[in-house]
Amino acid sequence: MLAREATSRTASADGPVKKPEDMKGKVVATNAAGSAVDVATRAMLRKFGLEDKRDYTVVEAPFPAMRAMLAEKKVDLIPGVLPFSLDPELRKIGRPLYSQREAIGVTEMIVWTARKSFIDKNRAAMVDFMEDTLRIVRWYLDPKNQKEAAEIAARVTKRPVEQYSWLFTNKDYFRDPNMMVDLPALQKNVDMTRDLGFIKSSIDVTKYADMSLVEEAAKRLK
Repeated sequence: MLAREATSRTASADGPVKKPEDMKGKVVATNAAGSAVDVATRAMLRKFGLEDKRDYTVVEAPFPAMRAMLAEKKVDLIPGVLPFSLDPELRKIGRPLYSQREAIGVTEMIVWTARKSFIDKNRAAMVDFMEDTLRIVRWYLDPKNQKEAAEIAARVTKRPVEQYSWLFTNKDYFRDPNMMVDLPALQKNVDMTRDLGFIKSSIDVTKYADMSLVEEAAKRLK
C-alpha cells in the first residue's frame, strides 16, 4: 500500500507553526513510536535539523483523539491519515503543513511476510489464498464497485456511507491491483527506520522478497 497526498501533517490553523522548522520546542502527536507515520514525521523534521527529545516532544495518542488534542492546543502537529484527514471539523481548525510524499516520497511500509519454511510447506494453499485475495482486491479497486464497497465499509464500521465517498478512489491510498511490492520504496523505508535508530541495521530486501506466489496466482486470472 503506497501513500498518496491523503497522508499529511496538520498544524493548528491559528497556531505559530507555519513551516516544519517552526516545530522547534513544540509537541508532535504520533500513533506509535516507530510506526509508518511516525517515521515519516521524524524524517521530515530531521531535514530541518530537528531531533526528538532535543528539539521537540513526541506524545502517543490514538488517531480518533488527535483532532481534539490539536483543538485544545495540547499538541502542535498531528498526522492526518484517512479517514481522519477528511474530517470537516479538522479542516476547520487545522492546516496541512506538508504531505508525507513531500517528506519522504513514495512509501511502502505495509507488506505481508511469512517464513520460507511455512511457504515451502504450504505453497499450494498460499497460491490459492493469493488468487482469492487478488480477486477481492481487483473487485474493490474497480470503479463500478465503489458504491457497494462504501456500503460494506459503512456496515462494518457503523458509520454513514456518505463518509466513504473517497474509498478506493484517487483520494485513497494507492493499491497495486497485482499486489506487487515496490521494492525500491520498501528498501528506502527500511533504511530510514535504521537511520532513525529504530533498528540496528538494514537488510537487502531483494534477498528476502519472493513475488512468485502472487505472480503464479495472477496467471490464473488471465
